[in-house]
Amino acid sequence: MKLNAGIVTEKLAETKAFYTSILGFGVTFENGFYLLLHTSNREAEISFLLPHHPGQQPLFHKPFQGQGMYLTIETDDVDKMYSELKRKGVDIKIDIRNEPRGDRHFAIEDPNGIGIDIVKYSPPAEY
Repeated sequence: MKLNAGIVTEKLAETKAFYTSILGFGVTFENGFYLLLHTSNREAEISFLLPHHPGQQPLFHKPFQGQGMYLTIETDDVDKMYSELKRKGVDIKIDIRNEPRGDRHFAIEDPNGIGIDIVKYSPPAEY
C-alpha cells in the first residue's frame, strides 16, 4: 500500500515552483489540472489538483482553505537545509530549535498555507 496526499488548489503554478525550486522535489506527472511531485529520493509523493474540474467527481471539487493541515519533511541535516532555505530568502515561520523529545526542526509555509515542519529526529536527551 502506498499513500499519496492530495491538495485541491488554484495555485498549481506557484505550488510547482515552490516545491521544485525551494524544496528540490521532482515532477512525476503533470497536466493542465493535476500535478504529482516526488521527493528527491522518490520515497514520497504529493499531488495537487485544480478545484471544480469537470473531469473530477464533486467530492474532489472543493479547494483547500489553508487551515488544518501540515506536512513533515524528515532530513538527515536539518541545519544545512535551514541555511539553504534562509539563503533562498524563504520566510521561516518557526525558527530552528531543539525540542526536549530530541527533535531539531524549523517550519515554513507553502503557497497554499500548508505548514511544513522540517525535522531531524534524534533520541531524546537523558534527563
